[in-house]
Amino acid sequence: MLGRLARWLRLVGQDTLYFPSLEDSRLLRIAREENRTLLTRDTRLVKVKGLQNFLLLRENDPFKQLKTVLTKYNLYPEGRGGSQTQPCNIFSRCSLCNSPLKDIPLDQARPFVPDYVNRTTAAIKKCDHCSKFYWQGTHHERLRKKLQEILYNEP
Repeated sequence: MLGRLARWLRLVGQDTLYFPSLEDSRLLRIAREENRTLLTRDTRLVKVKGLQNFLLLRENDPFKQLKTVLTKYNLYPEGRGGSQTQPCNIFSRCSLCNSPLKDIPLDQARPFVPDYVNRTTAAIKKCDHCSKFYWQGTHHERLRKKLQEILYNEP
């Protein structure tokens, strides 16, 4: 139900677990045991006795959901939210599996990334868990612009 939101939260550096087919009881147990905030659109789920750490999202649009979450918890990329904000470390987690990304030497990445990337990129990150590589390409700037648009209504 919140898969796109989960991916965006990871892109802005938030430790985000996402289990689309997990039973509610298991989901609640994980949230409680790991002291996580449960994000949901399920009104029935938030009525469970004892559930305290949750945010019920009413928006359908994942970008509106993202703005709600970032605003509610004062999470702003590049520290633009004021003195009470928690800065987001954008592009620090794997968007697929949530693992922290690690900088790797360019020569180690060379066999696994396109030639153009080898010639034009100064830094490459890798997810040790799923072996996905990340670099600052055109997608990086598009994501930054989209975040600006979402958070500050700036195109």
